[in-house]
Amino acid sequence: MIDLTTYPERRQRALQRVRERHIVIPTYAQMKDPQRIPFNVKQSLSQIGLWDVNPSNLFRITWHNQPVARGGGFGGVNFLEFPSSLTGTPARVIALVGKWFPTGAHKVGAAFGCLVPRLVTGQFDPTTQKAVWPSTGNYCRGGAYDSALLGCDSIAILPEGMSRERFEWLKTIAGEIIATPGSESNVKEIFDKCWELRNSGQDLMIFNQFDELGNYLWHYEITGHAMEELLQQVMRPGDSYRGMSSATGSAGTIASGDYIKQLFPSSKIAASEALQCPTLLQNGFGAHRIEGIGDKHVPWIHNVKNTDLVVAIDDNAVVNLARLFNEPAGRAYLVNQGVPASFVSQLDLLGFSGIGNVLTAIKMAKYYEMGEHDIVLTILTDSMELYASRLVEMSQESGQYTERDAAADFARYLKGVSTDNMLELTYPEQKRIHNLKYFTWVEQQGKTYAEIQAQWYDPAYWTSVQKLAPQIDNLIEAFNADAGVG
Repeated sequence: MIDLTTYPERRQRALQRVRERHIVIPTYAQMKDPQRIPFNVKQSLSQIGLWDVNPSNLFRITWHNQPVARGGGFGGVNFLEFPSSLTGTPARVIALVGKWFPTGAHKVGAAFGCLVPRLVTGQFDPTTQKAVWPSTGNYCRGGAYDSALLGCDSIAILPEGMSRERFEWLKTIAGEIIATPGSESNVKEIFDKCWELRNSGQDLMIFNQFDELGNYLWHYEITGHAMEELLQQVMRPGDSYRGMSSATGSAGTIASGDYIKQLFPSSKIAASEALQCPTLLQNGFGAHRIEGIGDKHVPWIHNVKNTDLVVAIDDNAVVNLARLFNEPAGRAYLVNQGVPASFVSQLDLLGFSGIGNVLTAIKMAKYYEMGEHDIVLTILTDSMELYASRLVEMSQESGQYTERDAAADFARYLKGVSTDNMLELTYPEQKRIHNLKYFTWVEQQGKTYAEIQAQWYDPAYWTSVQKLAPQIDNLIEAFNADAGVG
């Protein structure tokens, strides 16, 4: 669980560090509603770039940033609604846009949710300890960035096969980078490196996104409320919210479904994964190319009992649609097929996992035979800004992208979306997936049998976490007051 025990001496050292660096920490309430952010902070942000290593950018850990690279303020939730001419379903598929977070990905928020409670309680000492961020991509980027803003040393861990953009940027931010063997699917190798670091004698704190309930809470509280606000904005008379889709990944983002399902109890939560690694679907394994979603295990923080549908997405669909959405011939073809040009120009807002999430939403809409008044929400966790090198690689491997390629990809991977490789979860199926946690987390990673049982049988296990945001905000406010930076 999330431990909020305070350690006064270590907290004093943390306070000294933030005084030295003039750091003020935002609250969950301010991340949900930027109108609560102090005027002087908003003024300072008018001169700061979205990715700048400036403590004021902690206040940009929100879905409400103005969509500009520098000097932006705050507005409504950033989102994109997909036209039926692209999705092939009359249902309204709407996605929250993650590009406009610092680092270009929403994982910077999940990392905040893991680090800050330990910082303000004195559990983590930034003057002596290093923050370790094990990840398949964006989470270690977000953790290294948050560490830099909060005056902490960091170690970023990610597979060596991840996109070049991730490594090049990390070199400018992280204190140390560790590239583990393999690529997206090689999560166990990351866990093994964490055990090696634990046994190294270094003064470290490991923030493992796959078992950190701070990750779950941040998305439940911040992404969940952003979804609620978005629905209030876009729902028309007669519309019905039907559910949300998300790759399981670390199971942080999908926690937002727990929040919104409490508001709409009949809505569904769809968890997706790569067809080439069907762990949830078939207890399977394998390698794939949908960067950022992690697999071959069930994350400790996945509230499986609240998941209704499993969807497997072919990674061939994702990588080919990335070309369709971003190559000039692909965009021209989409416009010729009746997709509005103004929408096509925004398709670079979808990174690889975002494309997978949208395909999941389309399959979900088709499976439940949704109509024009039905709404499905999903998440664009990052954008093609983090995958430009992949487009170059695909061009080198397959040649120039032509109109014929675009026609084939549009017909096969969008118009041809079907309801294959899906599983509506019965109670026994939910329990089968939950039980897979045992082999990773109890046998390998030191979790207890009692806790894995509590996750399944005790509803208070999850609701007690969901209620912690106000308590954490009180700790943040007290910490800021004692620091006296203002």
